[in-house]
Amino acid sequence: MTMTLSKEHFVYAMDKDHPPALHVSSGTTIQVHTYDCFQGQIKSEDTEINAVDWNRINPATGPVYIEEAEPGDTLKVTIQDIQLGDKGVMVTGPDLGVMGHRMETFQAKVIPIQGGKAVFNKDLSLPLNPMIGVIGVAPEGDAVSCGTPGAHGGNMDTKEVTTGASLFFPVFQKGALLSLGDLHAAMGDGEISVSGVEIPAEVSIRVEVIKNRTLPFPFLKNEDGMSILASKETLDKAVEAAVEHMIDFLQPKTDLSLSELTMLMSAAGQVQVSQVVDPLKTARFFVPDQVLEAYSISIE
Repeated sequence: MTMTLSKEHFVYAMDKDHPPALHVSSGTTIQVHTYDCFQGQIKSEDTEINAVDWNRINPATGPVYIEEAEPGDTLKVTIQDIQLGDKGVMVTGPDLGVMGHRMETFQAKVIPIQGGKAVFNKDLSLPLNPMIGVIGVAPEGDAVSCGTPGAHGGNMDTKEVTTGASLFFPVFQKGALLSLGDLHAAMGDGEISVSGVEIPAEVSIRVEVIKNRTLPFPFLKNEDGMSILASKETLDKAVEAAVEHMIDFLQPKTDLSLSELTMLMSAAGQVQVSQVVDPLKTARFFVPDQVLEAYSISIE
């Protein structure tokens, strides 16, 4: 059975006090409709910065209450399909992104989606990488803006959050209260301008509860391997958290000493950058499937 959730049900923060927009059971497939991160405010390339209500950024559709989910569990979210709208937008300007300190004017760009590509200009069309920028559950404590990532997920802006991937979130609140939005047609690691190709979309997901499994940060599994997604005040701290928590996750599942496992991760693991423009920075540490198979390691 597939259930549908309209984009008219959205939140600007992930919060245990939000009333659920939908109740489902573990194993349910949900078709989720989303706004772009500007909630449709960028109408043309003539849009000026003072025409954008910056309090209406990153609406996430939801929250979804999963009946079996309780604190201490893990919520598995499998991304089955992403259908993009027909055009996306990008922005940059003063104090936005990595280069904002060198910009004097705000600029918006409309990017049509044609022939399976994002048309950047008359000379260049980019391959699509449909992915979810904001996805997560209600955090343990106070509300967290949908613009900020954390242990609950949120604005992780990770390009691997795409069709075929499964995400694993620690559950902090009864029902988990899952929300998602901020879809991109294409985005590079770092999201350096402060936006990818922002676009409305329809996302098909399947939700499952894994009982009595606690995680420190969200994990991601795809056909290539497994990553942990850590968000901290600086990129250095995010990298250190991702590496250390991944090693702590792996070691009990192997017969390797801490020294041996650290050497293995130095030889085969990969430190990767997700985004560097949000209030917290997000890094991921990736372990290839070859290593997971050698030690029969699964997150489920």
